[in-house]
Parts: sequence; C-alpha cells; structure tokens
Amino acid sequence: MPGTLIVNARLVNEGREFDGDLRFANGRITHVGGELKAQPGDQVIEAGGRWLLPGMIDDQVHFREPGLTHKGDIATESAAAAAGGLTTFMDMPNTTPPTLDAQALEAKYQAATGRAWGNFGFYLGASNDNLEAVRSLDPRTAPGIKVFMGASTGNMLVDNPETLDAIFREAPTPIITHCEDTPTIDANLARFKAQYGEDIPVECHPDIRSREACIKSTRLAISLARKHGTRLHVLHISTADELALFTPGPLVHADGTRKRITAETCIHFLRFDRGDYARLGNLIKCNPAIKDASDREALIGALADNVIDVLATDHAPHTLEEKSRPYSQAPSGLPLVQYALVAALELVHEKKSSAAQIVNKLAHAPAQLFDVKERGYLREGYWADLVLVDNEPFTVRREDVLSKCGWSPFEGATFQSRVAGTWVNGRMVWNGEQLVGTPNGRRLEFSR
Repeated sequence: MPGTLIVNARLVNEGREFDGDLRFANGRITHVGGELKAQPGDQVIEAGGRWLLPGMIDDQVHFREPGLTHKGDIATESAAAAAGGLTTFMDMPNTTPPTLDAQALEAKYQAATGRAWGNFGFYLGASNDNLEAVRSLDPRTAPGIKVFMGASTGNMLVDNPETLDAIFREAPTPIITHCEDTPTIDANLARFKAQYGEDIPVECHPDIRSREACIKSTRLAISLARKHGTRLHVLHISTADELALFTPGPLVHADGTRKRITAETCIHFLRFDRGDYARLGNLIKCNPAIKDASDREALIGALADNVIDVLATDHAPHTLEEKSRPYSQAPSGLPLVQYALVAALELVHEKKSSAAQIVNKLAHAPAQLFDVKERGYLREGYWADLVLVDNEPFTVRREDVLSKCGWSPFEGATFQSRVAGTWVNGRMVWNGEQLVGTPNGRRLEFSR
C-alpha cells in the first residue's frame, strides 16, 4: 500500500538520537532505519536533518467539555494540541457535570469521536459518594481514576478518610492525585483576607496554596499507596520539598518491574517562578501555585535524575475576562498545549536536558505508565503519531493561538524550536502553519 517516507531525519527515540528514515502506511509505522527506499506511490518528505519524534502524550488536560465550552472544547483544544505536537491527550473529569460514572465516561468518548484532532482517553473521577463506580470501572475504558485531595470543581473533593482509604484499596487502575491540603489552604486564605480584604495581591498565591499544603497532601497519598500497594501517580509537583518523597530511577527496570509510585511536573513549573507574577498576574495563577526559582531549578534537575517520571501540561483554558477579575475571583489554570513541547525543548537549547530525555518524559513514560497500546514510540507496527521539529526560532503571538480562550502565557516569548509537522494515525494534521485535513483522533486502547 502506498505510504509516506520521511528521509534524512534526526530520530529521537528510546534514549537515542540517530540519523535515519521512517516509513508509514495505513496509519502504522512500517519501517525505521537508514537509507530506506520509497515504494511505488509513496510520498517522500525530506526532513533535512530535523528532529523526528514520537507524538507527545499529554496525560493531564482540561478541555472543558461538557459544560464549560465557552472557554474550550474537545475540538478547539485538541487542535491547539496537534499544532504543538501533542498527538494524544487524557482529559480530566472535573467538567459540568463531572465524570463520576461509566455513563458519563462513555458520553465523553462519544463526544470526542470524529471531533478530536488527537487520540483521546478520559479519566473517571472519584468523589465522596461514588465508590461503587470506582470499584466497577472496566480498566480498559480509562487511563486511571482521578482523586482530588484538595479543593476542586463541584463534588470532587475526596476528604472522607474511609472513602479515600477504600479508593486506594480497591481502584482497578492507576490512581492519579491532585495533592493539596484544603484545611491548610483555607487557613492561609483567611489570614490573607484578614490582611488585604478582597484585594489580595496575586503574588500571595504561592503562600496561600502553600508548599506545606502540597507536602502534607502528597505524604498522605503516598502513605495510602504504600499501605495498599496502589499504583499512584502524583500530578503537578510544584515544590523541591516533595521531590524527597519519591524514588529516583527508571519507570521500568531491566527486569520488567516498574515503579508503583510516580511523580509528574508540568511545563509551567519549569518556565515560570514567583518573580513572574508581577508581569503576568492572574494569567499564571494555577493550582498548585507556581512557586520559587529554587523550586523551578530543583524540578528541572529532577527530570534528569528520574525523580520526576512524566512531564505534562495541566492545560486549563479560561477567558481573558475571567482572568481579569480580582485575585480571589479569578479562576486558576493556563492554556499550554500549543507551546508545551517547544517550551520543554528550550531546556535542551539551554543545556539543561536532552532531546531524548524530553521525549521520554512527554511520550515514552506516559505510554508506559498508563499501559497505552502501540503509541508513544517510533517502533515498527505502532501507530504513526509523529512530530517533525525544526530548530528555527519563532515568537509566540496572540493571533496564532488556537485555543478557544485566545491567549497564551508565552506571548512574546521566543522559542528556538517550532513544530513543522504533526501526524496522527498516519495522517498529517498540522503542516507547520495551519491545520490540514479533518480530525483523525482515535479512542485510546489500554493493554490491561
């Protein structure tokens, strides 16, 4: 069958960078090697030494559908992700209504079918009163179960100790957690309100959503996981202090065993710190909060040491009108998918990471962690989810943002790499300048 042959690429895959070619046809990678020959009818793409990467897998996004689609939806946000080289996404359950049972979960899969520009998975959410839905979840239908161990949207804060213990004991998939201690945050907020009233400066955000709140909640999650032998993945680590709670080393060891307790950080914790609130204000207000420059540097180091296993976005669009409200009324979250990969690759240009390491944290590791079938690698037989990256500088402009919210915290930033092409299931969806074709994402399969 005619396919596509990409020649003279710099492939980055499984810890290596090497010059070679890659061919795909009928949605799948057929050959990876050197000096491959085009078959009759093949389209040949000259890579000219540019990086060819597996499509990135973002295991933490809020695409706002259903119920909050004035700020984002599956179609718009997956389009922005495709433009950024993110070919697979896993969406959070704190929508309206929240995804708390199998019927709501299936409704989201149906909503994504034919509309998502990337491949998709959806988490089941846990609450204080849906333990039976957690117990009965088919592990092939969701990447994991999301537990908010801190304040969140609607009925999704799990703060009943007996329920929390049962979830960790009985979950049939990995548990992923948002770890912030709500009583600690509430006490901090009350203290700052007593000082400032409703006019709290946004610079106080990392002191309200404090490191102590993060540490206390992360300790609790880890203790429950150790008690029950749970596969636990702690999201968006934001402090240097929490890193000591996790074990360094590869996600999967040579003997096939893998970590039971894993950690993730997000791109904004690697690119911003407390000093940026003065410039960006509520635009970088998020939960957990962006903290100190020393935390940022420690998190970058933890990627190299394999203390941090996964890098994600926590993409969470809000309108500029919403973000323009006073601190206490402005929602938390940043739109990040379109520029996450190039922002991560800045660490390579700054000599703080390697391209192979970025690919591991953004593609290989999430595929391993969530048992994603046949994605996340440049391997023969795998789905042809691919990203071609040109190391050519560009500056982020608001008019280029594809997220429905229409803005980016990176506006005005110049990155040294740009996404020159994205393929999803063997079809080009981004040509370096615009979307092409039609949405081609598929429902994720999990090898469980």
